[in-house]
Amino acid sequence: MPSAVRFPAPGKYRELERKACAIRQDVIRMLTAAGSGHPGGSLSAVEILTALYFQVLRVDPRQPDDPERDRFILSKGHACPALYATLAERGFFPLSWLEDLRRLGSPLQGHPDMRKVPGVEMSTGSLGQGLSVGVGMALAGRLRESGYRVYVLLGDGECQEGQVWEAAMAAAHYRLRNLVAIVDRNGLQIDGPTEEVLALEPLADKWKAFGWSVITVNGHDFGELLSAFESVGYARRPTAIIARTVKGKGVSFMENQVDWHGKAPNREQGEQALKELQERGEATWR
Repeated sequence: MPSAVRFPAPGKYRELERKACAIRQDVIRMLTAAGSGHPGGSLSAVEILTALYFQVLRVDPRQPDDPERDRFILSKGHACPALYATLAERGFFPLSWLEDLRRLGSPLQGHPDMRKVPGVEMSTGSLGQGLSVGVGMALAGRLRESGYRVYVLLGDGECQEGQVWEAAMAAAHYRLRNLVAIVDRNGLQIDGPTEEVLALEPLADKWKAFGWSVITVNGHDFGELLSAFESVGYARRPTAIIARTVKGKGVSFMENQVDWHGKAPNREQGEQALKELQERGEATWR
């Protein structure tokens, strides 16, 4: 199965960095306006989502139900502000929808709904279930002799769920080389550091022991992420990408702070966060 990754030309990663910065700002605006939501795990996953939707996934916003499209499942559904902002930037729905996050009647609720949001492949919220659905989608693709791949983004704390490992065992048993699990390894969950709540390490060795090909990358480095996604095309087994990230990435007072797992910024904090993101972006692009 050939690789579908599109590498930017040398020196052209700035466009991806600009998109990631725009998505982070959208996340902050959405959560500040809504007054609730999950900034930490949304901000940590931005480069992963940007790489997938702008360089890796074979998707067409004009045909969100194309049977040959790649599938993406956000298993850690509470990070949906980042997914919504990415889908809007990719053109699946108008950017104006982002203004109504969590409002009554809005399609963009606190967890993604596949029946209401174009581009959402699975309604998620209860942790631990996304990889099982990904296994089913990958099996269906193989039975249909389709060339699509299935990508599942999991939170690291989510990997404490037993259902994740049942799915991992099944994927290896059926040699689902068209299935990719990406673990957003930011090291924090709602109750504290993952290694204090319920230790996960050695996480890469656990995936290997279940029969997966495993790659560990800096989850904020587009070069490392795209190289990892490209290598998926040569794997004979399902692939797990352990993406080491920073919770709350990009906003100084949110980075590595467990308090920002599920707390929205107030107006003053939101303005400060937006100012920081704009300044960091401009400094990077000079």
